[in-house]
Amino acid sequence: MATYSTALAFNLKSPGYLYSFAPENEPGDDEANPASRELGSAEHDELPYRVELWNAAKNGVEQVLAVTANASIGYAAYYAATREHPDRYVTLRHKNSFVSRWNGPAN
Repeated sequence: MATYSTALAFNLKSPGYLYSFAPENEPGDDEANPASRELGSAEHDELPYRVELWNAAKNGVEQVLAVTANASIGYAAYYAATREHPDRYVTLRHKNSFVSRWNGPAN
């Protein structure tokens, strides 16, 4: 099993690599990690908040910028999207309802 000190020593010897302190698979570990199955991708219904970037004509979603289960995180992502795309139509939805909309400047 990899430890903090062995991972740190390896990473210091190999500059340019990202730090990884997770245990490595060892010989004899035939079972899959049960936690990885639990942490798999969540179903769409479990993540009701969506931040959407609309096309220039405002008739369709061009890109979904964020999907989350938490309203605070959803609003933070929405706020960041309005700052990143100030001239675009950005929406925050909870399921099928609009929570907030940013229309951008009217030119």
